[in-house]
Formats: sequence, structure tokens, C-alpha cells
Amino acid sequence: MHWLTLPEPRKNIELAFTDRASAKAWLDAQPQTQPQQLLAALAMQVEAIDSVGLDPALTVELLNLLRHASVVAQDAIQARYVRKALPMAEDDERTFELAQRFWLRLGVAYLRVVPDLAPAAKALPLNRAACAFRMAEYCHFLAARECPQILDQLLFAVLAEAESYQLTTLPLADPDFRHLGEANIAGHLAWAFMLRLIDPYRLSAAQLAVANRAISRWRELAVFQPAPDDDPKAHSVDLAPLFGATLPADVPRWLEVRKVTRKIDQRIGALQAGESPESLKLGRELSSTACIRLLRDIDGRLDTYLRQRSTEIGEIEIAFGADNAYAVFTGEILNRGDAMDIGSATLAHQRVAMFGFDRVSTMPTAVKKLNVPGENWTLVDGRALRPADRDGARRLSPCLIASSEQGVPRLGVMLGLQTTAGGALGAELAWYDEAIEVCQLGKPKGQETQPTIPAFLLQDGDQLSMIVPATAGVRLFSHLALAGGSIDRVAPYEVLERGVDFVRYAVKR
Repeated sequence: MHWLTLPEPRKNIELAFTDRASAKAWLDAQPQTQPQQLLAALAMQVEAIDSVGLDPALTVELLNLLRHASVVAQDAIQARYVRKALPMAEDDERTFELAQRFWLRLGVAYLRVVPDLAPAAKALPLNRAACAFRMAEYCHFLAARECPQILDQLLFAVLAEAESYQLTTLPLADPDFRHLGEANIAGHLAWAFMLRLIDPYRLSAAQLAVANRAISRWRELAVFQPAPDDDPKAHSVDLAPLFGATLPADVPRWLEVRKVTRKIDQRIGALQAGESPESLKLGRELSSTACIRLLRDIDGRLDTYLRQRSTEIGEIEIAFGADNAYAVFTGEILNRGDAMDIGSATLAHQRVAMFGFDRVSTMPTAVKKLNVPGENWTLVDGRALRPADRDGARRLSPCLIASSEQGVPRLGVMLGLQTTAGGALGAELAWYDEAIEVCQLGKPKGQETQPTIPAFLLQDGDQLSMIVPATAGVRLFSHLALAGGSIDRVAPYEVLERGVDFVRYAVKR
């Protein structure tokens, strides 16, 4: 592991205990009902242990105590940073940084002590380091925060060390995560790498929870190899791009996931046959149809990390949401506010008296220009970036967007939104290729005064789908009246895509 320099701990932290008994006494004195304060204190003591050079066996014992004390606190604060609108509020961001920092520093402390331990004692700290770095990365995925290269490299460092001591597949019980049973180092590392490969930032919070749960169950079906499998049915994934530099020759760079994809196929078949996600250990967060879509997406993304990206560069103005997308396509505001304050009402009366018009824009000489609310983003190699601005509008993805390229409107989805290390927002923009027709949902009798709901019909050959706001209240297999388009009636029969503010349905006439 000479090729990686471990992050150094801070040297100015005083160790609060010197043995197991005093450590337990210190833990008992901590604010157990204040998880953030507790976790901050634990993180500082992890760094203190890492820096003072205690007996290696005692170091591992003390780190185990702090790890055990951290689990409940981590669970208690997680909701503070899971997929919040970005940029996150400062308090929520500090909570994320605290959670991530604890796992990172704990993993580093475990890894640093490994060379000083006897061969028989190396397995446990390597196992715990693998788990800690996996958890640190998962914090980034939950918070939609860009994952730093050092975390991937630390995972490879654990793999290299475990391989050198032939400890990669040695199973160990973990009293802090009993649901994992006996987990081995390779399983933790494969779990982390597979989750990284499927681009977890593109997933919603519910999808991420299901994906993480499924991959955790299949983690030990994946196998690390120095070369790809030559079997025609093999599915070997090159991990080297994750390292960010030339991967050292002694580190296995291939992950064989054939057995994992077979499990995915089996789960999809079972769901299609009527089994519930819960009965298949996938949880309750998603419906059967949504689970099938997710599993197919995971299957398609279990491939090499580098993928073909758009080469589009330049500035782009993005309008967010279905109402603004409607305006981009039609040049009209769908739901104008009819409220008028006293001042504007007086001005309108004066205009009528002088010109016969109540609005300047209706005068024959007025130049009509619709200003659709939008944001300016920068495209770099197809990736959209917005500079750091804590006062800017907060965004969640996947969300519906629209833009105009050389006067031609286009509809798409912003995916994988995340905060970069510098505080900017970054995301992928995926544009629909289908022919798009803009219309409105018909209003039931007696609801004529309700806001008008935009709808976008997408046609690709004989395939017809419809995008509406998530709040539209559409029911499957129920006919919907449409206005303003060439089709006056459709029936949605399947959810194809779901974002934070839109749903795309397969529909038939």
C-alpha cells in the first residue's frame, strides 16, 4: 500500500482515555440523547486514538468501542441530510459532514494500524475499514454530495492489503450490524463498488434505499479478479476508472458480477409473477412495477464506470417544472394570477379611459415578449453546472426541465443532481427524442375555476406516453380528457418514469 498516503489525523486533540475501562467511563458521560454532539465527540476521539500511537491491539479495541457507540447516533441524524433540496441548508450540510467525517476517520484509523498487528489480528481492522469507507461513500450518495476520489482509493487500499494477507474472503461477525450476518472484506468492497457503478445520484431516496438493500444481499456473489473472465457468459466490470489514476498492478481491477445479474433477472421474474417486493427482501419503499424498473436500470448500469457523455458545451437557460415547460413550448402562461392589487387596478382604469385597453401589452404597437422564469447553467462535456450560490433556488432531481435550442423548445429531465466539492451544483440533462405535443388535462364539470394542468404527449412511432405534474392525481386505466392537442382522450396504463415533480405514463388512445 506504499502507493497511497493515508490522510493524517489532527495532532492537537487530547485523548480522553487510555484503556477500555476509562473509555467506557468516558462514553457513559457523553450526551446520549444528543446524537450530533455525541458523534462529534466520538469523531474527535477517533482522531486522537489515530495520532497518539497506542499499543496496536488496544487501538483496535478502543476504535471498536467508539464504532459501537456511533451506530445509534448515525441512524438518528441521517434524515437530516438524505436527499434534501440543493444547496442544502447550512445546518443540514454540517450534519452530513459530521456523519461522513466519522466514517472516513474511523476507516483511516483502522487501516493505519494494520501493518503493526500480528498476522492473525489483521482481519478485523481490515474488515471494519472496508465497512467504514463504504459507509462514508453512502453518506455522500444519501446527501447527493460529490464523492471524493480519496474514498475510492481507500477502498482499493483495503483490497490490496486484504489480498496481500489472503484475508479477502474471511467471514467475520459484526455485532454492530447484525443484519449482515458474517460479512467478509470482499463483500463490503464489492457492495461499495457496485453501488458506485450504478450511478446512485440518479436514484431517488426510495430507489437508493432499495438498491442499497438489494446489493447488500448479493455483495458476496461478486468476485474480484486480476483479469476479466474469458467465459462468453461472464460479466466482468473494469474498476480501474474508479481509481482516478493508474491502478497499481497488484490490485485486482476486475469485478465479475454474472451471479449478481442472474439474481436481478430472478427477482424481476418473481415480481412479474406476482410476488411482492417485501417478500423478496426488497422492502416496502417501491411498488412491484417500480422495483422492476429499478432492477432493470441496475442491471444495465453494472458496467464500466466511464460512459459516453454528451460533448455539448456552452451556456444554457433551464426552465423548471411543467408550467414553465408549457410556457417554453407555447409562449403562453398557463395559469395567470388574476389577483390585482389596488394600485394596479387604478392604473388599469386609467389605461381604459385613455386608450381603451386595460393592459399595455394589448396595445397594437406593443412588442410581445414572454419571460419564462429560468436559470443559467453552464454545460461542460454535457454536464450542467451552476456556480455556488446558497441564496439560489434549491433543486431536487430527477425533475422536469425545458429549454430552447436555437429557437426550438425541448423537454427533458435533470438527473443526478449533486453538490460538488466547491459548492457548485452539477447534474446531467437528458432530453426526450420523441415528438412532443403540448396540451392540457380536461377539467371535470364543476372544476372549471381550478388551475389548468399541463400535459405533454410524447410519440415515438406507435408508442405514446404522457408527462404530467406529480400532483395531477392521475389514475391508471382511467380515461383522461385532453384539450389543445390533436388527441382528445387517453388512458394511462403504466408508469414509465417518476420524478420529484412529474410522472410519465404509457398511454393508449
